[in-house]
Amino acid sequence: MNEQAEQMQESTTVHRLECSVDWPPENVAAYFVDCAEPILFDAGMAGETAREELTDDIATHGYELADIEHLVVTHPHTDHIGQVQAVIDAADPEVYAPASIQRRFERDPEDLGDTVRANAKAAGVQGEYLDDAVEMSVESLKRDSSLLPSEAVDHWLGRGETVEVGPLTVETVHTPGHQADHLCYLAELDGERVLFSGDMALGTFRPVAMHVGFDDGYEDAIGQFYAALDTLADLDVDRVFTGHDDPHTEFKARVQHDRESLDRLLDRTREALEDGSGSTAVEIAFQRSGDRNMEYLVIETASALAHLEGEGVLTSETDDHGVRRYEVA
Repeated sequence: MNEQAEQMQESTTVHRLECSVDWPPENVAAYFVDCAEPILFDAGMAGETAREELTDDIATHGYELADIEHLVVTHPHTDHIGQVQAVIDAADPEVYAPASIQRRFERDPEDLGDTVRANAKAAGVQGEYLDDAVEMSVESLKRDSSLLPSEAVDHWLGRGETVEVGPLTVETVHTPGHQADHLCYLAELDGERVLFSGDMALGTFRPVAMHVGFDDGYEDAIGQFYAALDTLADLDVDRVFTGHDDPHTEFKARVQHDRESLDRLLDRTREALEDGSGSTAVEIAFQRSGDRNMEYLVIETASALAHLEGEGVLTSETDDHGVRRYEVA
């Protein structure tokens, strides 16, 4: 390591900036790297309240949004890109984001709506709930592409790429499953290997395997999540800066926790079919939902069923109404 890099690391501090969200755990974190060219990893929730929270939080560390010189995005969910435009307006930073987001945001909304309708219907979603699922997907595409406008991104980052973000050397790590484009960022700070992990390796909970929602490719969410965990398990990481939980030093344990959670999801999905709790994604998700968001659980459950069918554990048939029904092979 050269002298300049050593001096940069010695003067580097990472500050957690928190915004409120309306779902558990009721917060989302961005990370401000206080260094020679200040860096922000992710940009909090959308909305005026979150903007005020982000502004107030960074001020407690003696900075303003205008001081941010580099903005790095892990994935295009609303609670991680919500204040991108506010940061751009205040600071005009260099903006970095996963390259595949650009292609995703070019998706034709009408075509997406037709695809989501067919896939959600096959999962057993009906009536007004089916219309809501289509509307939610189309509106999410429009909203997220406006929160992270493609023309604002200066650097589209590939997978497994090494990039200089100001004074920091960062390695991109592709971690799909929760979201298909998701990148974690590996760097060295103060002699530690740190990971800005977005919604991976959280610890207290595993994020829902939403991947692509009900767009084509939803069947791959669970397999992609396992592949992401395999990728993470091969890394040496000392400290993790997560998007929802506090920073931690239990990287290997958290990755294993997520793997075991996916294992339980598949086991319980198979067991629900065995004991007659349901034969469609909607019916099985309803058994799991409790007070959790049913829409996202249906997507995850549909992926779990497709994954188990791909492994030969289940078989399925589509009935006269276009609904896919499963049974144990």
